[in-house]
Amino acid sequence: MIGLGLTSRLSSLLFPKYSTLISSTMYLPEELVVEILARVSAASLARLRRVSKGWNATINDEKFAKKRFLLRSHATVIMLIEHRVYLVSVNLHEVHNNMVKVKYQLSLKDPLSKSSEEVDIHDIFPCDGLLLCTTKDDRLVVWNPLTHETRWIQPRSTYKRLDYFALGKSSWNKYKILRMGQIGNIHPDSLEFEIYDFTSNSWRVVGKTTDWFIQPWQGRVMSVNGNAYWLACREGHGDFLQSFDFSTERFKRVSLPGDHHSYQVFGLSVTREEQQLCLLTQNNSVQSPYAWIEPAEEPRINVWIATKIESNGAASWIKFISFDLDNIQKRFCFLNAMNFLVDPENKVILCRGKIWVSKTFLNILGENKSIQVDHQDAKSVCSLLVNYVPTLVQIQQGSLV
Repeated sequence: MIGLGLTSRLSSLLFPKYSTLISSTMYLPEELVVEILARVSAASLARLRRVSKGWNATINDEKFAKKRFLLRSHATVIMLIEHRVYLVSVNLHEVHNNMVKVKYQLSLKDPLSKSSEEVDIHDIFPCDGLLLCTTKDDRLVVWNPLTHETRWIQPRSTYKRLDYFALGKSSWNKYKILRMGQIGNIHPDSLEFEIYDFTSNSWRVVGKTTDWFIQPWQGRVMSVNGNAYWLACREGHGDFLQSFDFSTERFKRVSLPGDHHSYQVFGLSVTREEQQLCLLTQNNSVQSPYAWIEPAEEPRINVWIATKIESNGAASWIKFISFDLDNIQKRFCFLNAMNFLVDPENKVILCRGKIWVSKTFLNILGENKSIQVDHQDAKSVCSLLVNYVPTLVQIQQGSLV
């Protein structure tokens, strides 16, 4: 017990704010300690991990990260507004006066700027609380907003605006980046695939394809449980769902729900808590054989959630929500490359407004709900919505080459 007492006294001197918590949890069952720590703010956890080796091991454990993930009651959303990243807490039970308030801006300084100017961010690809960002001047950075840690990734040659990126992992905290880029201008439908390894600090080509491509309007790449998913197209065969396994570094096709010829896919998303892939579709309009008497059947919007994706690509889907377009005030919301978030608890989806057709900042849509939400700054435009859960995961810096 002498060692425990010394640790307690030393920790109390170094971290007086947490002395009561240290002494209170020293003899508690491990399960209860986990329960207590899981309710501590992420910023405090960053300091608490230095208090004791036991706490540090608990905080770094994957099961603990999952528990904290599930204990957060309200959705925390990142919005990309005018090339800046903002954190927004969306409480769907209290949307007052159809307004949304931004909590605060997440600042990313430009290391190339002598005056410490902020980076203009073009796009964001989240994975486990880390953000893979492309910048307005075509640079690439991995960023942990909680710890302020960054890693700027140099290209093998140059990055292009039409490149597609995904951040994934082969094992716990072993992260990789997938880059899909067009091969020159002669064959715009040909893609080359590169993998960036954080350990070696280098890119390597892992393949290329000429039998499928990604349309600019097909949306973004999603990271789900460490793997990447996106919509692709094959000439004469329509859209399909493609994936990349970062452990095996292999591509595979994932089955779509039902008869995929009977609907149009608008976009992909990921649930916040359970990390499940989501699909937003619109049924094709069905023309009645008695068109002069009966109008065409009104298309329906459906949101599907993949409950399981097998290693061979076979997926099990459930229909999460479905509603008629005539119940939605703003039909323009549903377009190709739709950016949306799913809230399973409240049975709604959130999607951003479209600047060229609406001043609406955010839309909250459900079976019997359609709310157009504005922003306190009427001139602000949200170009991206992503779910975000703060993480203490450290960005591997790798070796210098």
